[in-house]
Amino acid sequence: MKAAIMGYGTIGSGVAETLKVNHDVIEKRVGEPIELKKVLDLREFEGDPIQPLIVHDYKDIVNDPEIRIVVETMGGVEPAYTFVKAMLEAGKHVTTSNKALVADKGAELIRIAKEHNVNFMFEASVGGGIPIIRCLESCLTGDVIEEIEGIVNGTTNYMMTEMAEEGADFDDVLKEAQAKGFAEKDPTADIEGYDACRKIAILTSLVAGQQVDYNDIPTEGITHISADDIKYAKKMGRKVKLLATSKESGDTYACRVAPFLLPPENPLYNVEGVFNAVFVHGNILGDGMFYGSGAGKLPTASAVVGDIVKIAKHIDKNVPIEWREEKLQLADPGLDRYRFFVRTTDDQGAIDAAFGDVDYIDADIVPGEVGFVTKEIEQRVFDEDVSKLSEVVNSIRLA
Repeated sequence: MKAAIMGYGTIGSGVAETLKVNHDVIEKRVGEPIELKKVLDLREFEGDPIQPLIVHDYKDIVNDPEIRIVVETMGGVEPAYTFVKAMLEAGKHVTTSNKALVADKGAELIRIAKEHNVNFMFEASVGGGIPIIRCLESCLTGDVIEEIEGIVNGTTNYMMTEMAEEGADFDDVLKEAQAKGFAEKDPTADIEGYDACRKIAILTSLVAGQQVDYNDIPTEGITHISADDIKYAKKMGRKVKLLATSKESGDTYACRVAPFLLPPENPLYNVEGVFNAVFVHGNILGDGMFYGSGAGKLPTASAVVGDIVKIAKHIDKNVPIEWREEKLQLADPGLDRYRFFVRTTDDQGAIDAAFGDVDYIDADIVPGEVGFVTKEIEQRVFDEDVSKLSEVVNSIRLA
């Protein structure tokens, strides 16, 4: 069975390596070998064994009748969307690691795949090597998923871990993460929460069965988290983590991406470094958690190749995925209820006047500053109350 890869970067080269290293076991599981026939890339790779397979026009793959499976690892929405759509319309199966593409065009590409009796799979688009999508689609289909809570970005989790362990400032930890290859040269998508936002949009689309627009999800990153915030967190016996959350709310879901203060009993409390984890609560399953390497060349390639094997086993059959193009109207985020940790330079009189009964944090961390935790209130009520204070240094939700 012939396959092709579009994009020979970190993940694409990892897929080629995995197909080579695990060639024999893949052959046994599929029933025939998977042979990589073509690789699409703008570059040449002189001296690399892959060079004879390199093509520069995606139509060379579209028009090759031998190629049945195509891997897309280019990233971004365009030209990936144009290329993937052409592959599906040509009767070729596609698997991708591209969360931007899946979040934006997933429902449409699933429909096109069904119309042409092929498959569009995307296990590697969320959580790297963690098989969360396959579990939602295959193992938990008898459940109503009532809640998803995940650490789904390794860059930000690494940074929060380092800030907690080393007491370092945000800027220093970011430079260190970039030096180690854990953060991109332009880290905006990670540190502003955009990457996590797309991933929770994909997961919510799958459990809801229709399109969730990631632009509708309130999203905060970690750029406002400081070493002082970490000190307060330690005083409270908590850790700061960037969470992507989705919770059933009536006939829809309430979604958010933001830093949260986690207590030790939260199952995500001990997820450290570049690791990812996704906690789910089903109405029948109860609680479950999926943990592992959430990024990187080979963990992500492992998920892609897992899709290749599944496709090869269903080469003449479309495997249905319930994800309609009709947009899901998410719940009003102003109605979400949380307890909030707040840092302010206002005195207790002003705080009590604004919020009523609060719990003060007994910590002399920043001179002239007061830290406190509100009772559980709606987001919109908090926004109104906090505006009554003259100066707020920072606020973080409690999980």
